[in-house]
Amino acid sequence: MDFNRRHILGGAGASLGVLALGAPAVLGQAKPRVVVIGGGPGGATAAKYIAKDSQGKIEVVLVEPKKEFTTCFHSNLYLGDFKKFGEITHTYDKLASAHGVKLNHQMASAIDRAKKQVVLADGSRLSYDRLIVAPGISLKYDSVPGWGKEHEKVMPHAWQAGEQTKILKAKLDAVPDGGTIIMIAPPNPYRCPPGPYERVSMMAHTLKAAGKTKSKIVIIDPKPKFSKQGLFQEGWEKYYPGMVEWLAPDIHEGIKSVDPKTGTVVTGFETYKNSPLVNVIPAQTAGQIAIQAKLVDKSGFCPIDANTMRSTVDSNIFVIGDASIAGAMPKSGFAANSQAKVAAMAVRGDLTGSRVFPARYANTCWSLIEDGDVVKVGAAYAAKDGKIAATSTFVSKTKEPADLRKQNVQENLGWYAGVTADMFS
Repeated sequence: MDFNRRHILGGAGASLGVLALGAPAVLGQAKPRVVVIGGGPGGATAAKYIAKDSQGKIEVVLVEPKKEFTTCFHSNLYLGDFKKFGEITHTYDKLASAHGVKLNHQMASAIDRAKKQVVLADGSRLSYDRLIVAPGISLKYDSVPGWGKEHEKVMPHAWQAGEQTKILKAKLDAVPDGGTIIMIAPPNPYRCPPGPYERVSMMAHTLKAAGKTKSKIVIIDPKPKFSKQGLFQEGWEKYYPGMVEWLAPDIHEGIKSVDPKTGTVVTGFETYKNSPLVNVIPAQTAGQIAIQAKLVDKSGFCPIDANTMRSTVDSNIFVIGDASIAGAMPKSGFAANSQAKVAAMAVRGDLTGSRVFPARYANTCWSLIEDGDVVKVGAAYAAKDGKIAATSTFVSKTKEPADLRKQNVQENLGWYAGVTADMFS
């Protein structure tokens, strides 16, 4: 099974949702309003499709403090010098000009579920008939001993793209030949399962390209295994021999402490001193606005109806993207884009009485290991027994022909161009 740009722009949004709760707005009443919190892959897509496909029958307000959005997906290609920063940064202008989405560039500070209102940073309130919550992730700053928010410029996470991405890139470029980079990988669940390991690949590529082959990257992982592990380790041995060391929890015996001032990381196995770059990717939860609104369960993420992405806590709210508990789907940009179309269909059904189709979801995660060598994993999904379940899956194999991996490169670049156009224009 394979996915290409046509699948992204067509298939993922062609058959969506199931019969939604609620009745359409009564003719002659004020136009129903949908407020969307968060302008990432999920929120931007949902805002666009609700506005576009309702043909002006629904007012859509996108609440997003930033005027530009830098994608976490493909930020690793920026680290590897395969993309410029401007190529992974997008504006919301076309959502407003082409589709009539109203942009409100401030932070949503709270959700008043009883009054069906979003409280904004300036104290004003936005009433909604339906609310889309797409806040992405929050970082658990207390999950790594000795590291906190005040240290993220010294020991960057870059798991929320933008300024952090630039900080990580600058520190990577400054690593001397022979320097040791420490990556503290996150526990499950977290945004983009293959992401840390693609990042390691791009770090190694940058070091190698600069002639810094005496440098090393040590991955301290709380997980006993990770996504596409065999493929990554095959690539590291092939392209970066001796430069990448992955340590499972039974080897390193846990992070005991980090010292941002000295670049020291202490594990039960060894103490790493004077690292020029410590990349801390901490544990994660749903975005804070979802926690404030009590849309999360004990996992820290938001349970949803697999047929619609509707919150199981509040039927007027839909949660999409990284903040949701989306069954077998990973927390990825592709997944958020797919989920947004399901939610958009259900919202239109609620408010205008339009037809709603059975939910179909899709995801592919491509990972660049070296120039001309991309591996991938993905699946198609549907609602089954109350959860989002995979109906078919695919994954790259070790020892694949070079020509196939090169085809994956073009597929990956084509997907990015297609999906960002789908989200932001």
